[in-house]
Amino acid sequence: MSATIVSAVVLTAAAVYWYVNGHKPLKHILSELKHTLDMQGAGAGGLIDDWVNIRRNKVVLPDAKRKVAVITGGARGIGTEVIRGLLKANMRVVMGIRNPDEVRHLSRTMENGDNLCSFKLDLKSLKSVKEFAQKVTETYPDIHILVNNAGIMFGNYEVTEDGFESQLAVNHLGHFYLTHLLLPTLKKSGAIEGPARIVNVSSCAHYPGKIYFEDINMKGHYDATAAYSQAKLAQLMSARYINKILEENNCPVKAFSVHPGIVDTDIFEKTLFKQLFPWAMKLFFKTPAKGAVSILHACFEESLDKKGGLYISNCIEGISSKFSKDADHQKKLFEISCELVGINQTSFGQ
Repeated sequence: MSATIVSAVVLTAAAVYWYVNGHKPLKHILSELKHTLDMQGAGAGGLIDDWVNIRRNKVVLPDAKRKVAVITGGARGIGTEVIRGLLKANMRVVMGIRNPDEVRHLSRTMENGDNLCSFKLDLKSLKSVKEFAQKVTETYPDIHILVNNAGIMFGNYEVTEDGFESQLAVNHLGHFYLTHLLLPTLKKSGAIEGPARIVNVSSCAHYPGKIYFEDINMKGHYDATAAYSQAKLAQLMSARYINKILEENNCPVKAFSVHPGIVDTDIFEKTLFKQLFPWAMKLFFKTPAKGAVSILHACFEESLDKKGGLYISNCIEGISSKFSKDADHQKKLFEISCELVGINQTSFGQ
């Protein structure tokens, strides 16, 4: 009887989904429904993780005067709070943002705001990424921390000027290319006793995801939820694989990925959850300030010097998917990413 009820519920949900989403083929409806349910499960797991481990969310900010951090995004939400922490640590902070004029007001609201500057960056454009990296390295000969923070979630299918699905472009490929361009400066700035750091802001949403190696831009069938999971999974996997390359070549740079928690930010604006339960976000989700703590932990915690490649959640090792840990998958994603952005695979270890 229970199996019959479950089947009825699934078929009813599929019928509603079919009606709302423009009469798509049944196999696509069921696939999207599965991804949606899996994402809700990952979110529930993330909330439980936040509640259980909230006491571990602590960071001690060092005096990092004369050191430079580069962060993508940051005009609002978690990124703003990360910048606030970096400035409190006396760092010079460089933002990559689509509208640099927004930084003027932001700097006036922060301690050490004079140490904040910005250059234009559009992660949907490899040309923009390259121009941003050139301006940063011309202005700052040393870079000690790179926080790949900016991101987008869901939305309609969009292809960038470079031919990439937009969530993949912004969340992964743009950051992957930026990491490549800034890596020589990071290597030069790091030291064995204090490596430079790359911090990819990933998500527990990676957990139900996979990399669609045969159609990474999802031209065959676009599922916004699956695309987001793929992009966040790619951030986690690339941090692990890049760190592996860096360690094999004795480079003084460590790479990490971080799940900041389930945070009440405007990235949820287009989600069904936000539309149905706006009150729940204020009640159960982390504030942006609390979401920034694990990212700042990845930037500064000295014990992490021996734990490169770690996936961090609530300032401890997070639970990551089996897919993300597969070395062959990591290597294949790295090779595809290099090919897509047009760089030499060996450049990361040089």
